Amino acid sequence: MHTLYLVAVLPPEPVFSQTWALKQEVHHLTGSSNAVRLPPHITLVPPLRQPDEFEDRCATALTEFAATQPPFTVGLQDFAWFGNRTLFVYVREAAAIKAFHASLTEWCAVHLPEVPRENRPFTPHLTLATRDLPAAQVPELQHLFESRSYAATFEVQHLTIFRHDGRQWQPRATIALQGAASGA
Repeated sequence: MHTLYLVAVLPPEPVFSQTWALKQEVHHLTGSSNAVRLPPHITLVPPLRQPDEFEDRCATALTEFAATQPPFTVGLQDFAWFGNRTLFVYVREAAAIKAFHASLTEWCAVHLPEVPRENRPFTPHLTLATRDLPAAQVPELQHLFESRSYAATFEVQHLTIFRHDGRQWQPRATIALQGAASGA
C-alpha cells in the first residue's frame, strides 16, 4: 500500500495554540477545512506517496540527520497570500530554516533518494487556509487579515513525520535536533 507522508516543523507553545486558533478562526469564517486537518506547521518535505516501509526508513534517516543539526530560531510576522487560494503566516527570519532545509534536502538525496527534489524555491510559511477556500469569501478574508498583525519567535528543536490516514494527518515520529530534549 502507498501512503502519503510529509515532514514538518511544529511550533511549540504558545505559538502552536495561537496559530491553531487562527486556523480555526478561518475555518469557522469560511468553512474551509483543508488546513485544519493538520496542526500548525512549516512543511520541510511536501506530501509524497510511499510504501508503508518508507516510514521506518524515513524515521531512521531523519534521526541520523537531526543528530547533526542544532536547534535554530524562526520568526513569524503577519500574514500573506499565495495567489487567492492560500493564506499563511509569513516567516520573517527565514535564513536559518532555509539553511536547515537545504541541509535536509542534501541529506535526503543520499539517505532517502525516494524523496524528490522540489522544483520550486523553498518558501517557509505556516498555512492558515488553502485550496478549499470559497473564492467568494477571499476578498473579505484578505481585507480582514491585511488589517491584523501577528508576531512570534520560537526555537525549532524537533521535526515531525506525518502520515495521512485517509481523513487527516497523524504525527508518526517526533525527532529531536542535536542537544534538544526528546519528544515534543
